[in-house]
Amino acid sequence: MKFIDEANIQVHAGKGGDGSASFRREKFIPKGGPDGGDGGRGGSIWAVADRNINTLVDYRFARIHRARNGEQGRGSDCNGKGADDIFLRVPVGTLISNSETGARVADLTHHEEKALLARGGNGGLGNLHFKSSTNRTPRQFTRGEPGESLELHLELKVLADVGLLGYPNAGKSTFIRAVSAARPKVADYPFTTLHPNLGVVRVDDARSFVIADIPGLIEGAAEGAGLGHQFLRHLARTRLLLHIIDCAPLDESVDILGQAHALVTELRKYDEALYQKPRWIILNKADMLDAEGLKAVRALFENDLGPEAKIFEISALTGQGCREVCYAIMTSIEASRSPEPAATEEPLPEEDA
Repeated sequence: MKFIDEANIQVHAGKGGDGSASFRREKFIPKGGPDGGDGGRGGSIWAVADRNINTLVDYRFARIHRARNGEQGRGSDCNGKGADDIFLRVPVGTLISNSETGARVADLTHHEEKALLARGGNGGLGNLHFKSSTNRTPRQFTRGEPGESLELHLELKVLADVGLLGYPNAGKSTFIRAVSAARPKVADYPFTTLHPNLGVVRVDDARSFVIADIPGLIEGAAEGAGLGHQFLRHLARTRLLLHIIDCAPLDESVDILGQAHALVTELRKYDEALYQKPRWIILNKADMLDAEGLKAVRALFENDLGPEAKIFEISALTGQGCREVCYAIMTSIEASRSPEPAATEEPLPEEDA
């Protein structure tokens, strides 16, 4: 299935049914009075988050969603039937906004969470509502209200605790294969991932986190180079970013520190909030360097980022260092999830008698 994370749709709620202007006419009851019923409510359109769906491909081709109108009222005090609501099932993590104004309509982050997209019109009133002591034969009734119509933009932002950031072929897909059951494509020739992959990393029986691998960035992504910024939205909900760096590139003239700076610049161009997220440096392919070379690369980043920077050396291919990184990530996530300790109030000093 093709991965689709954006779609534009139109939603049209149903119109309410008109009220009825009717009078009771039965044998031996020539003047039975008004008995017009109300119109039925038009159908509304809802969005429902579903964890069993992971793409918006259904809405790339089915763009117009229209609910039915309510039925008209009838005589004999019969109200029209209300139309059924329509429920559009979308992946968990879908952000829905108004295409014309840009206003946020809903952000569905939990399974079975619902949001009203377009409200159906109320049914009109029958002439039964207009009778009075001075108006014995009312012929007034009201029309049903029109339903809402909107053009909406659907945007999927995957839910993950950790996001992988890096140049193409830095080893992001190999890393997610090493620490989870996800199986993105890897090979011994250069290529880039084309769509995000999610993996669940289980550090023990009761502790786990979700990691997201997105297509690699390159310098000039803001101007559309490579795949551009189109997949960075999937890192927006993460708590921590892992900057995967190839510390043993095939071309010895490659400036790995300069590449790291260029990627961070692209990240900042896209979103300042994403740039401010905690970011750890993961030096991958450590098995291809000797101890002196690895020490020199580490010193390069320590001097640039400072002693407080989190830097790890791993080999995603052999698994070296991956377990330690996962435990450190789990500890960091648990610390961010734990509530802050409640402030204790100091007792007031006793007043002198």
